[in-house]
Amino acid sequence: MKKSPNSDDKPERISDAEHAVMEVLWDRGTASASDVCDAVCETRDWSLATVKTLLSRLVQKQAIAAQPDGRRYLYSPVIARAEYVGGESRRLVDRLFGGKAASLVAHLAETEALSENDLSEIETLLKELKQ
Repeated sequence: MKKSPNSDDKPERISDAEHAVMEVLWDRGTASASDVCDAVCETRDWSLATVKTLLSRLVQKQAIAAQPDGRRYLYSPVIARAEYVGGESRRLVDRLFGGKAASLVAHLAETEALSENDLSEIETLLKELKQ
């Protein structure tokens, strides 16, 4: 994604609204503005114009690409979902937990935000990572 001039070389942030559009594109691979609107407009009370604005912002941020297709454009993600999630996860840990992922897990455990199943999955993951 495009870097902001004063962002310490971090990509521009994707807003929550833009993220909803990205999820549609990640799921479908390629979609028109109408396709995206069909997926999100009703549940979010958005218009097609709102979706087009969000798509335009995402193109400017170089998070998605736009290809002409007759009288419309088809949009596709440039940044992979895993890459985005990894960056956002790192930002969260850095910002709220001093860069320590263990502090995040401890916080979730202390606030009972982790189920027994979550804890079992974390234990399994840790065992796999140690090997």
